[in-house]
Amino acid sequence: MTKEQVLQALSNVQEPDLGKDLVTLNMIKDIEIDGNKVSFTIVLTTPACPMKDMMGRAATNAIELLVNKDAVVIVNFTSNTSSNRKDPKSILPNVKNIIAVVSGKGGVGKSTVSANLAIALAQSGAKVGLMDADIYGPSVPMMFGVRGERPKMTEVNGKGMIVPMEKYGIKFMSIGLLVNEKDAIVWRGPMASSAIRQFVTDVLWEDLDYLVIDMPPGTGDIHLTLVQTVPVTGAIVVTTPQDIALADAKKAVAMFGQAQIKVPIIGLVENMAYFTPAELPNNKYYIFGKDGGKRLADEFELTFLGQIPLVQSIREGGDYGKPIMAGDDEVTKKAFEEFTDAAVRSISMRNAEIPATQTLEIVS
Repeated sequence: MTKEQVLQALSNVQEPDLGKDLVTLNMIKDIEIDGNKVSFTIVLTTPACPMKDMMGRAATNAIELLVNKDAVVIVNFTSNTSSNRKDPKSILPNVKNIIAVVSGKGGVGKSTVSANLAIALAQSGAKVGLMDADIYGPSVPMMFGVRGERPKMTEVNGKGMIVPMEKYGIKFMSIGLLVNEKDAIVWRGPMASSAIRQFVTDVLWEDLDYLVIDMPPGTGDIHLTLVQTVPVTGAIVVTTPQDIALADAKKAVAMFGQAQIKVPIIGLVENMAYFTPAELPNNKYYIFGKDGGKRLADEFELTFLGQIPLVQSIREGGDYGKPIMAGDDEVTKKAFEEFTDAAVRSISMRNAEIPATQTLEIVS
């Protein structure tokens, strides 16, 4: 066997989402041959790649079929999370992907989706941060069981920086970690926007593959401040199946599609899609209607990222400071894992196919 033969065989193996072969995409490195033994490394676009095992099997089959049927094939994996940032990176310079989780209205479980998405990404090997941008109703301190705790400060190049807290494998920051939870935050828009800018400029996020931002509901000042401050890779829209939530979700989709904003929609996830009681895990009760999120995704030609059930353990996990992805309910975790896999694939395709998002100059 020769390296040329191995590369020729692997040029027949496609990356399923990007639609090109592994060799053309420069995803093969470190080919080593010793008799009938051949090893190489596939460089994934993210450590959370859901297609890893499939590509490994296809690569092994290609070598055995096209090079040597008796070959002993060892496929290793590493990752270089894709990013499409083309800005000067003066803000969040070491963050590869900035993902805004949005909804048109409150009460659809956006914070629950954000927290479990972040943990699922981290469990797949990615470096992940979670920023709670819901200034008036921060949920992260309760969901992570750190109510009353305060982040530390450090100095970097003479500048004071907030050190984000860490738990369940991710870094996170919230206004709820800086104020008394019994105090209402009564701020005008400019003050809330200033806090968001500080969360991206004065927090020591360091190296991250993904920064997940839990946005407030609606389409207001904080959303505009975010897209003016950082190049958002894309937005994930959260909705529930009923018509009243879908009507508001359309506004969130429309906001990011406006010509002056132009932030790609990574996809739409339907939360509380159906109720499944713990004692009847195979039963589904469509309390809020059926497949409303699917229909909305089809209407706007968006990627549908999956359905999250309405189950007691998800609510309990958020209330007791242990999100479901950090728990033991494997059935419910599977829904978030599948959603995360779909989101990762959509982010990789977005980075490969769509021009980089630019920070915006919006004239008020």
